[in-house]
Amino acid sequence: MKIALVTGGAQGIGKGITQALLTQSWKVAVLDQDAEAVRDLSDEMPTNKLMAIRADVTSERDVEKAFDKIAAWNKATEEVEGIDLLVSNAGLADPVSGPIEKLELKKWQAWQDSHVTGAFLMVRAAVPILRQRTGAIVIMASIRAIQSEPDTEAYAAAKGALCALTHALAISLGPDIRVNAILRGWIETRPWAKAQVREAVEHRPIDREQHPVGRVSEPSDIAATVLFLASEGAGFITGQQITVDGGMTRKMIDAH
Repeated sequence: MKIALVTGGAQGIGKGITQALLTQSWKVAVLDQDAEAVRDLSDEMPTNKLMAIRADVTSERDVEKAFDKIAAWNKATEEVEGIDLLVSNAGLADPVSGPIEKLELKKWQAWQDSHVTGAFLMVRAAVPILRQRTGAIVIMASIRAIQSEPDTEAYAAAKGALCALTHALAISLGPDIRVNAILRGWIETRPWAKAQVREAVEHRPIDREQHPVGRVSEPSDIAATVLFLASEGAGFITGQQITVDGGMTRKMIDAH
């Protein structure tokens, strides 16, 4: 049975990826720092194919403990050692850090740690067990790595770093492990939030029309790309940045 590890997997995009993997009969280990979201996920998806762990991916100790739990889970279910997929998705979701001249170092560092340091720690720990199954890594970047709104420098820098990390890892880890990044656009995640803050959403025509496909994306769109990148059909794809944004970055805005 194929086994995936998804960070930030108890809510939002990560939850959508977790749902899709379970639907395709994967076993999924989820790491999320929000204990309430972890409990909600376990309650909503009562299956022995899911293990949800509260862990902060920026903490070496939390990551080590999580991997110990995953190894014990595999052993208890008599699975072949290793995992097939790491989805590094965790990170601060709010892209707005405010004016650069007022941005405190500790806040700047929080964005870098949650996205880049977290990805580093997860990849470092996962590589030995990914090699056991010739697995794949998918890193969640953003179109904000290549275009920006004002006052988003910390987020943009973190996502840009993840793109660079992706191609560096692809060269270092190939041919055993393929590594690709998804540059996501606007993904509606509120219906996939933890129960306490979950809400239904109705998008305005202007929200839909800014996407050439005519709608706002949902986590299932990203999940479908993850499943493809983890499949044998993507066996010749590594080191790439796959943009999933409904064509938004290709739509020219010519304001007169």
